[in-house]
Amino acid sequence: MQVLDRKAIEKLGMGSFLSVTRGSEEPPRFIVIEYHGAAKKDAPLVLVGKGITFDTGGISLKPSADMDEMKFDMCGAASVLGTMRAVAQLKPKVNVVALIPTCENMPSGTATKPGDVVTSMSGQTIEILNTDAEGRLILCDALTYAERYKPAAVVDVATLTGACVVALGHHHAGLFAADDGLAADLLAASAEAMDPCWRMPLDEEYDEGLKSNFADMANVGSRAGGAITAAKFLQRYTKQYPWAHLDIAGVAYRSGAAKGATGRPVGLLTHFVLSRAAKR
Repeated sequence: MQVLDRKAIEKLGMGSFLSVTRGSEEPPRFIVIEYHGAAKKDAPLVLVGKGITFDTGGISLKPSADMDEMKFDMCGAASVLGTMRAVAQLKPKVNVVALIPTCENMPSGTATKPGDVVTSMSGQTIEILNTDAEGRLILCDALTYAERYKPAAVVDVATLTGACVVALGHHHAGLFAADDGLAADLLAASAEAMDPCWRMPLDEEYDEGLKSNFADMANVGSRAGGAITAAKFLQRYTKQYPWAHLDIAGVAYRSGAAKGATGRPVGLLTHFVLSRAAKR
C-alpha cells in the first residue's frame, strides 16, 4: 500500500486532481493498494474510487439544504476499500489494484474558478465550467495512472451525478461500459449479489456536449443527459483498456431517518472480482 502526498501527486502531473483540492486546507492523498493473488504476469483488475471527503461544490457552491450529506461523497472510495478488504479475506486467485484519489472540494481565495483551464495527467486540457463537477476531475487522473498496470479491466465507482438519481432513483446504480463483455460480467455480478445496476448508453453523440472553445473539453455539458456526459468525460481517459463506470449517487447512501451509507456496491464488486478469478 502507498499513500502519495501532494508533492508526489504534483510530480505525477495530476493537474486535474490537484485543481479540486486548491481551495482546501486539508491535503490531498492518492492511495494505491495492490493485492497479488495470481502470477505477477497476470494483468490485474483495477478498481478506482472517488474519494471526495466533503463536497461544498467549491466556488459553484451547493445549496445549503442537505449539504451535510456531502460527507458521503467518498462512498465510491469506501466501497473500493471495502471490496479490497473482502478480497484480502477471501483470497481469490486474481490480481487486484485499488486507486483512490481523495481530497475536499472547498471554496476559498485559492480555489479553482469557473473558466479556469487545467491540464490532466494525460496531457488533455479541461475548461472548468462548474467546480461542482469535481468527481470526474479527480477520477480522470487516476484512470490515466491505471494505464501503468496494463490492466485486464478497470472499473471506476463514484457518487458522480445527481442526474443519475433523476434517471434511476435509489434502486439501480448506473452502469456505463465501453466493453460488452465487461458490462455482462458486471451485470451478472450485480444479479448474484442482489446489488442492482442498469446499463446506460455511451453513444458518441453525447460527446458534443463537452465541447470547449478554450480546451480539449469542458468538465460539464448541459443538464440533459448529465450522467451520460459525465461518463463520456471519463471515457476520454480510458482508451488503453476495457473500462466501466458505476454511478452510485442514488444507491450509496440514504437520507432522512435512515441517513447513512448502504455499503453498495461492495457486494457487486466483490462478486465481480470472484467471477474473474473463477474464469482463470
